[in-house]
Amino acid sequence: MSFAQGELIGLAVEVEGKGKKGRVVDETRNLLVIEDDGKETRWVKKDHTFRFPEKNTAVEGRLLVGKPEERIKKSVKQ
Repeated sequence: MSFAQGELIGLAVEVEGKGKKGRVVDETRNLLVIEDDGKETRWVKKDHTFRFPEKNTAVEGRLLVGKPEERIKKSVKQ
């Protein structure tokens, strides 16, 4: 299973090139919602690259586009 097929909610994340860091608190088909110091910001997946320091990896957001539950189901079937 690749990292991009797993659960993202709860992971620390950095939006590359934007200086934004926080924790993923929600995810939709096209957005990641990141919380930092109690403030939530929404980021369009396809327009950004996200670095996950706990997993020591960066993922182009376009690879994350899609319903989270469908992405996770695919990983279980493989």
